Amino acid sequence: FASIHCTVDRINSSTHITGGTAPNTSFAGQDVVVKMTAEFPTRAFPDTVDAVLRGVKASRPLLVGLALGVAVKKVKAAYGQLGSWQALWGMIRKSPIGADALKLAVFLRANTGSLLVLVSTVALLWLVLRWLRRERTFLVDFECFECREENQVAYDVFERRSRQKKCFSEEAMEFQVRMLNKSGVSDETMFPNGLQRDPPEPTMAWAREEAEMVLFSVVENLLKKTGMSPRDIDVLVVNCSLFNPTPSLSAMIINKFKMRTNIESYNLGGMGCSAGVISIGLAKRLLGSLNRGGYALVVSTENITQNWYQGNERSMLIPNTIFRMGGAAILLSNKTSEARRSLYELEHIVRVHLGAQDDAFRCVYQHEDAEQKIGVELNKDLVKVAARALEVNLTKMGPLVLPWGEKLAFAANWIARKMIHAKIQPYIPRFNKAFDHFCLHAGGRAVVTGLSRQLNLSEEKMAPSANSLHWYGNTSSSTIWYSFSFIESIQGVAKGDLTWQVAFGSGFKCNSAVWRALRDIKREHNTWKHIAGQETRAVDTILRIEEESRVAREQKLAAGKK
Repeated sequence: FASIHCTVDRINSSTHITGGTAPNTSFAGQDVVVKMTAEFPTRAFPDTVDAVLRGVKASRPLLVGLALGVAVKKVKAAYGQLGSWQALWGMIRKSPIGADALKLAVFLRANTGSLLVLVSTVALLWLVLRWLRRERTFLVDFECFECREENQVAYDVFERRSRQKKCFSEEAMEFQVRMLNKSGVSDETMFPNGLQRDPPEPTMAWAREEAEMVLFSVVENLLKKTGMSPRDIDVLVVNCSLFNPTPSLSAMIINKFKMRTNIESYNLGGMGCSAGVISIGLAKRLLGSLNRGGYALVVSTENITQNWYQGNERSMLIPNTIFRMGGAAILLSNKTSEARRSLYELEHIVRVHLGAQDDAFRCVYQHEDAEQKIGVELNKDLVKVAARALEVNLTKMGPLVLPWGEKLAFAANWIARKMIHAKIQPYIPRFNKAFDHFCLHAGGRAVVTGLSRQLNLSEEKMAPSANSLHWYGNTSSSTIWYSFSFIESIQGVAKGDLTWQVAFGSGFKCNSAVWRALRDIKREHNTWKHIAGQETRAVDTILRIEEESRVAREQKLAAGKK
């Protein structure tokens, strides 16, 4: 509490004071005490110390440079007076410091073995100390938005409500139904309430309702699961690509849960389906900048209410058939005390951005069609751009995670092709030997099956992403967390296992993260309770559709040749 004392000697008219929690007060020529409630940031002084330490750290190179500059000037001045380097060296040897230095050199030469042992010991201790004090980021826990029967949208319901809107031509409706049947997305995926109405109402009000339903649910469940108070959170990062209202989504969460006034809050928009990994990387950096242990809350979602395309362009209709409602909340910490109860430790983050290339920049593009209807276009270059981005990401990730056998095989192949000019195929490292679990971006059936083939994954390794797509659809940046929760619920994770999350996003980006399990994990998430006894349905469905599509393509090709 803070008390403000005011003394007024002479006032001719009534005066009003309004401040803090005090009511409007009238006074004239009297002493007044106005009591105000003030909330001071709980960590104001540590934050000030952090700022000072950062300033000192930033000025360190300048101080070193200044000292070296002074030393060089002194040496040049001495050289100018003596006229030769030999005279300068003789003067140094005759000086008290030079004589002591010569004695030390003779001593060290006579005790070379002891010196090597001492230097090795100091170096080893320095390496151990640096390893113990390395910056670590722990995944304390995470929570995904669970399936709700009232929001499920069956194929026939999707078609009926789309027709009721009377914005699609018959050709556009037939295309959407055909794409839906080939998507691998089940009848159990979720649409927000605004799109469940007859006819759908893609308004701002319903979009806010969708955001509040998803964001508040996952954050509340995560805080309850971890026993954390909203005021314990130091950093909040929210990512949603296409819905960015004012106040922001991060402000909505802060208001709902009454978080601290000095929380570091960020809201990422327009960064596509790979923004979840970007948010993890940003939260890691922000935690490191605190110069003390802290907690970061990352929330990944996509809002589809206002982004339901109502035109007839085929390339812009595809998102209508695969994108669904969902989200995830993740709690991170860099406190070493949290290592005991945390699930995973972040090992690597690799980000690739091909935005400088025009075809990559335009392959996922939001714009208006000929009828001024806004939608997101997925053009024909998307597949080859995604493959190119993945190749660059794997090239950066390989040296960090591949076993030495794979590294040597790749190096030998590269030498043979580039230096000996041998006519052999490039060696593709087997990343299925580097990771134990895979959370592939469930962007669509072709994405899941294509990535699985490229990485030579078994059906078991493909299952997490296949199930995420089948039971929840493309939930954008949160798909990799639905896959992660499937792994924990159905397959289990052993201590030391490495899990690889990889996602694609507009721009064009390919981002990935590697997590190492700190203990054995086998627990049931609410998001997967409803598939008990149907664990293989998703993979079977996607492989069946894939085979049917292959046969149809071959028949069409054969008919064209005739």
